[in-house]
Amino acid sequence: MSSKVAVLVAGSWGTALASVLASNHPNVVIWSRNEEQVQEINLKHMNSRYLPKVKLPESLKATSNLEEAVKDAMAVVIVAPSAAMREVAHAIKPYWHKDMLIIHATKGFETETLKRMSSVIAEELGCNEGDMVVLSGPSHAEEVVRRCPTTVVVASLNDNAAAAAQKLFINADFRVYTNRDMVGVELAGALKNIIALGAGMSDGLGFGDNAKAALLTRGLAEITRIGVEMGANPLTFSGLAGIGDLVVTATSRHSRNWRAGSMLGEGMKLEEVLSSMGMVVEGIRTTKAAFSIAQKYNVQMPIADQLYHVLFENMNPRTAVEALMGRLPKTEMETMTLETWEQWHS
Repeated sequence: MSSKVAVLVAGSWGTALASVLASNHPNVVIWSRNEEQVQEINLKHMNSRYLPKVKLPESLKATSNLEEAVKDAMAVVIVAPSAAMREVAHAIKPYWHKDMLIIHATKGFETETLKRMSSVIAEELGCNEGDMVVLSGPSHAEEVVRRCPTTVVVASLNDNAAAAAQKLFINADFRVYTNRDMVGVELAGALKNIIALGAGMSDGLGFGDNAKAALLTRGLAEITRIGVEMGANPLTFSGLAGIGDLVVTATSRHSRNWRAGSMLGEGMKLEEVLSSMGMVVEGIRTTKAAFSIAQKYNVQMPIADQLYHVLFENMNPRTAVEALMGRLPKTEMETMTLETWEQWHS
């Protein structure tokens, strides 16, 4: 089998992961539709639009030809935006084979169907969802590409696939753990973006550390609540994909979601925020999906609900905070039904 590893697409996170892989393997190809970007990676070893002032490994090759990137690859790492995931998965179907390791590192939902990314890919490729791998965890592209110490998790129901992905990525700067809870890892990675938006909004409003600490804590409870309802292991949310990714995304200026929330808190309109960012802010689409998911599963997600009202119904951010603070008194710990208890301990 070929030793080629393909990475789709050449955004900031895809480029950072391709850089890690190229440090480990001699034959790594990254795909982009943008021919100018391809030439810059190949000739200057840079991707200045997404990761300015960073040199990429000279062995990393780029192409705008999808067949050239994917055909006969032993592994394909898909890092397309959630809105484009189905299109990209459909496009690689002619080159997919049963021995090809499929890894995705996209944190979001398909808003039209409310499906996780692994479900979308599996539908398009006609493969077993449990055989693919999800990569997630606290990992800013800007730090990964500079080889700052980073730790992530790869999740799959197929232990061999998870071990293969772990071996593919792990090195002295990039530590990789395995996990069998695909659902939990995917949900944690997607839903924490909503809380990161809220944390940025809180900072933009000048509410301070107390408010942000409460937001992160109650946000994690919210994520865990819906996660368990959807079949996840609650322990996953106290791990790298859960609290680890939540903290890094909700507290760092590297975070697109935090920056977008901060601008909203400072009074900018959503259209202005998206225009100034120039990159995908997954938390915005995820908030829309989570609003529908909470209704589908009849689970309370008050933070996601209020952010939905701010993003899509023009609610003033201060009004949203007042609504959260004015909720009826509750106990902090969740009351579990027998069914939920058995699910947690099965």
